[in-house]
Amino acid sequence: MVLQAVKYTPTSGEGPASLEILDQLQLPHRTVYEPIKTCEDGFDAIKQMKVRGAPAIAIVAALTLAVELSTARDEARSAAEARDHIVQRLEYLKKSRPTAVNLGDAVGKLSKLVATAADTSDANSQTVVKDYIAAAERMMVDDVADNKAIGANGAKWIWENTQAGKSRATSAVQDVKILTICNTGSLATAGYGTALGVIRSLHNADRLSHAYTLETRPYNQGSRLTAYELVYDNIPATLITDSMAGSLMAREGSNLAAVVVGADRVAANGDTANKIGTYSLAVLARYHGVKFLVAAPRTTIDRATRSGKDIVIEERAADEVTRIKGPQIGPREELGEPAMVSTAAIGINVWNPAFDVTPAELIDGIITEVGVVEKAASVFNFDSIFTYMANEDADVKPSSIGGM
Repeated sequence: MVLQAVKYTPTSGEGPASLEILDQLQLPHRTVYEPIKTCEDGFDAIKQMKVRGAPAIAIVAALTLAVELSTARDEARSAAEARDHIVQRLEYLKKSRPTAVNLGDAVGKLSKLVATAADTSDANSQTVVKDYIAAAERMMVDDVADNKAIGANGAKWIWENTQAGKSRATSAVQDVKILTICNTGSLATAGYGTALGVIRSLHNADRLSHAYTLETRPYNQGSRLTAYELVYDNIPATLITDSMAGSLMAREGSNLAAVVVGADRVAANGDTANKIGTYSLAVLARYHGVKFLVAAPRTTIDRATRSGKDIVIEERAADEVTRIKGPQIGPREELGEPAMVSTAAIGINVWNPAFDVTPAELIDGIITEVGVVEKAASVFNFDSIFTYMANEDADVKPSSIGGM
């Protein structure tokens, strides 16, 4: 069973909606689900990074308000008052991570939806609330569906376009191995994941021999989170340090079918911003003849950003590099209370960019929920996968909030 980082139960005749989130601050050593009953609970969970990953943040915020609305007493508001109340609460939740693009996108879409709901001739507070809850719930369903489609599309491409995949089709002894970085699974999305969703799809089809995950220094999302998900799902996997990737590619040769990564933003030309270390992987993959794939929903493709040169890279705190936190280990391997440990010389200068940009020329394909986009004449063109979205603003369809 795939890990559920967000557990949501819709309202029913037996009671109001309910929401629980897996507290990622306690992973990988403790699995603790925390109930979210009010917008204040959701705000704190997002602010404290108990929930992380751009899609997960947006979905938890949307569902938090759905739970609050489903449990609130009917105060006989008018449709306009219900609309204003919902928009106010959404704006409050947005402040929990004001720089989170996906959260802002979800708030904008949901605000438009309730404005439309309140303007109908027979609208009242109950119908506006009902429309909001249905839209928030659909966000979660759509995100999981999109992730599973990404996983299926990526698995099929790897099977048909890599040396390992094509050889495995005729020989059961051929290995098909995948390398990934950071966390792109259920812990970062509504469920299943993007790059990790591709790994899951290969595993579920019995076409994956082994997965490798980089520890992803300095925040260790790979060792803390991806490794946790792989162990939870019983996917055969190995953790390696970031500096071991080249040696792994040299050792595995054609058995390593592909490197599959997520994306924080894909520019119009295909340049991709992702967790620091991704660019290095792409360079190594090109040298060793390993396919390099980006897995991301279409909403991560920012056609207003012409190239990677226009993407601003966030720099994070120095202590992420010079310190590390984890539980103390007792004489019998028992886990004790967490402690912060210094790992670097006091006073050393630190450069800690959160992301890097991988040039499009190093990317073999970008896996989306509607298919894999490959370069034509060495150029990515995303027009075909956005055709149906031309009238999306008119429909105010609050789905596919994607991104890592």
